[in-house]
Amino acid sequence: MKCLLVEDDQALARELNQALQDSDWIVELAENGQEADFLVRTEAYDTVILDIGLPDGDGTRWLSSWREDGIDLPVLILTARERWADKAAGFTAGADDYVTKPFEPAEVLFRLRALVRRTHGHAHPVLKVGELSLDTHTQHVTLVGRPVSLTAQETRLLSYLMHAAPRVVSRSELSEHVYDRDHEPDSNVIDVQVSRLRRKLGAWRIATLRGQGYRLLADEPSDS
Repeated sequence: MKCLLVEDDQALARELNQALQDSDWIVELAENGQEADFLVRTEAYDTVILDIGLPDGDGTRWLSSWREDGIDLPVLILTARERWADKAAGFTAGADDYVTKPFEPAEVLFRLRALVRRTHGHAHPVLKVGELSLDTHTQHVTLVGRPVSLTAQETRLLSYLMHAAPRVVSRSELSEHVYDRDHEPDSNVIDVQVSRLRRKLGAWRIATLRGQGYRLLADEPSDS
């Protein structure tokens, strides 16, 4: 999953960035609202962490603009303001959740995972597609109850497919959401990693729809 972190406090940004990366998130940083606005409108993200107190204005200003323009990706706001009126302003602007400073990075991670799950229509923290399971908190994958050893990149790719299932996910969507924009994969990298997942999970579980993309299957197709 890919997150845009909008925070001008460099120490806090480093702490959150490290916590997210340690949990296999792709993180991109913005230090002000104008930079965040450009990135939100030109790049693909699964969620945004938005500080309210930014050097170029209140973060709710940018958030309101995104919502007015139909940009509906989930946004978690950070605020040092404890008054209910300030929190209400964030929700009115279009926030999906908020965390009040100071906070534990683990709380942010729990809330982000929940936001992304709900965006894809999942309420439970353990995603299941047939006999395949992914614990979104630990990133542990099991197949028929047995653990599956995956690389970090394979886990990110599978996680995105599981969140999206049974929807077909295009190659370009995977490239945008599973890989850092500064290290976008070559044309065959996704194919290679899908092939590796098929060897570990069973070839039939990831179907290729020519000209459309990939779909994670819950049941093996019948021969008929």
